[in-house]
Order: sequence, then C-alpha cells, then structure tokens
Amino acid sequence: MHVCRDGLSGLRVNFQQNLLRVTSALVLFLSVLMIPGLRSVGSRLVTMATGSTAPGIHSAAFITCPNQQVATEIARALVQKKLAACVNIIPQITSVYEWKGNIEEDNEVLLMIKTRSTKVVDLAAYVRSVHPYEVAEVISVPIEQGNPPYMKWLSDTVPE
Repeated sequence: MHVCRDGLSGLRVNFQQNLLRVTSALVLFLSVLMIPGLRSVGSRLVTMATGSTAPGIHSAAFITCPNQQVATEIARALVQKKLAACVNIIPQITSVYEWKGNIEEDNEVLLMIKTRSTKVVDLAAYVRSVHPYEVAEVISVPIEQGNPPYMKWLSDTVPE
C-alpha cells in the first residue's frame, strides 16, 4: 500500500489534536477531583502563614437533649472521643415544634459543640447512636472567624 507524505502529515495532525483533547479532558477531570484536597492544603497554608484559620475549617454543632444527665453524658463522650474540643451545656431552654401533627413545647438542654468541620458527620453518627430521641437534632454551621489562639487550640485538640 502506498501512502503519500501529505496523508501521513494529516494523520499526525489528527492524532495530535485528539491527544490534546483527551489530555485536556483528563486534566479537567483530575482538577475537579482534586478541589477538596487543594482546599484543605490552601487552608493549612493560610493557617501556617497567618496564625489563624481559614473560614469553614471549624464548625459549631447544636444538639438538644431531654435533660441535664443526657446532655452531660453526650458532652463528655464527644470530648473523650476527640469529636469535640469543647461542649457548652446550656440548661433550661424551651423548644416549640411540630411533631406528628401536634404543636409541642418542651424544656430541654442545649449542647453547643466546637469541632472540626471534617468531624461533623462522625459526631452526628455517634449522637444518633446514643440519643434517646427518635429524631435527634444535630445541626451545624461553619465558624467563619474566631480568636486565632482559640482556633489553634481547637485544631490541636480535635485531630483530623
């Protein structure tokens, strides 16, 4: 079979164009996969450079409990298991909510928990496993700013 020079040239150009498309798609795909890791590295660099932490590295979680005893047991376990650096126990709150079609009003105890955002899923799983409520309230919000020495202590106390 006879192939002219121009034919090989055209094949080479098509191959190079296809290789460029595949390479570009692969780089884009890998970049998307790396975003969470890059965000974590970026947050660490901000922490090291400024002595403070980047927004969202830490979270405050909130849990309601039926009484002081349950609240204290959960709070102590969260700190002991390194799922929280600090838990504030706030007594005597009143919750008004709808449950099974009725408006309910209960006296409860509120836990305010400081932790790493990466620990919130494990924290919630633990609370669901020990909490006496059928549907335990476990909600969290990212901490956007805080006293740098406190945030460092929080990071040191709750490992990644």
